[in-house]
Amino acid sequence: MVTIATARSSFSVTAISDADPLAANELAHACGAELEWVVQLVDVGIVEADDTDRPPQEWRFQSAALQCALEARRLERDFGAGLDAAALIIDLEREVRRLKALLNAQGIRAR
Repeated sequence: MVTIATARSSFSVTAISDADPLAANELAHACGAELEWVVQLVDVGIVEADDTDRPPQEWRFQSAALQCALEARRLERDFGAGLDAAALIIDLEREVRRLKALLNAQGIRAR
């Protein structure tokens, strides 16, 4: 972890790689949440843990999970969305990006 200080504030940055996945409690901390919230993210399909047969404290997450978790947290905070709604929104956003990439690959400009 690297701590960065600026004139106004300081913050920490954690590098995540597939070789060094993020622990469930680290994911919760990065999102300002509790471990139970991470369990709910897995339950609704927003993120996938490496091995859900183990207790949640032992779950590990790849780097994409942090981005999805932060997006879910933003949807909760900014729009009051529940996690089920956030899961649907995130899934639809992924599908739109996939379809736009497909259109672009075909030479069709997507908006």
